[in-house]
Amino acid sequence: MNDRVTPSMHALPDGEAEISMVVRLPWEDVARLGQEAGRLAAQTGRPVTLDEAVSHRLRSARPAAAHAKPGAEQPAATTSSGSVASLPRISGTA
Repeated sequence: MNDRVTPSMHALPDGEAEISMVVRLPWEDVARLGQEAGRLAAQTGRPVTLDEAVSHRLRSARPAAAHAKPGAEQPAATTSSGSVASLPRISGTA
């Protein structure tokens, strides 16, 4: 369980990158991600996976890097009780 493996990273055609990793979460956090997926699905009008909900939350919960896509505005993170934004930060160790 403590084996350190470098996560695989893939460049995507849209200029972004994809990293595959395994994260251990308590069930309460998984439930919050499910709620986030439900909100996102309601906004987009289509089914949303937990992976998509995590990606959306990560994008909206942090400021844009100074070097990334200049001039592009990142949406402001909104938090409410029980939202995924209240999850603890995930460290590099699992």
